[in-house]
Amino acid sequence: MARYTGPSCRLCRRENIELFLKGERCYTDKCAIKRRNYPPGQHGQGRPKVSNYGIQLREKQKVRRIYGVLEKQFRGYFEEADRKKGVTGENLLSLLERRFDNVVYRLGFASSRTEARILVRHNHFTLNGRKANIPSIQLKAGDVIELKEKSRKIACISESLDAVVRRGIPQWLELDKDNFKGVVKLLPSREDIAMPIQEQLIVELYSK
Repeated sequence: MARYTGPSCRLCRRENIELFLKGERCYTDKCAIKRRNYPPGQHGQGRPKVSNYGIQLREKQKVRRIYGVLEKQFRGYFEEADRKKGVTGENLLSLLERRFDNVVYRLGFASSRTEARILVRHNHFTLNGRKANIPSIQLKAGDVIELKEKSRKIACISESLDAVVRRGIPQWLELDKDNFKGVVKLLPSREDIAMPIQEQLIVELYSK
């Protein structure tokens, strides 16, 4: 599966918002957007005019980069969200939130979605007692994620679990920290997504 391998901090600066792509670094003074709060590149400190299309495009790019998916995959999520009953934008965010790697991140087993993706790919977790190493698996209510016994002493996972208090765990998830286990209690609602996302702009962009 293709993935973005370039500099993460550049993406935050381009979207002019902290996307929390580098884990704990994003909470420190080393965060690039705190040091250089303007877009990257030669003309980053200019004042370009932004059209309605540009605003919609930036919102789509922001959400795509938050969840670490490429354009073709993101469009696939949108088409699936559009086929479902309900509000398309909310359906889209629900699909992205229910990705296996995102749930691992939300539960606090990883400090970033990128790290969560790596841990999933390297077979550190089971899903409902079975091997699962595909980051894009869609989880449903009642699913149980558990860290394998041999992986419970990995330093980065322990550090992430200790730091999850600062980030908080969404109400639709439940973490059993002592047993390295998490449960999807119910499907995420729009209120559970705290990031400043205007999903209607994405719907307008793809509806043209």
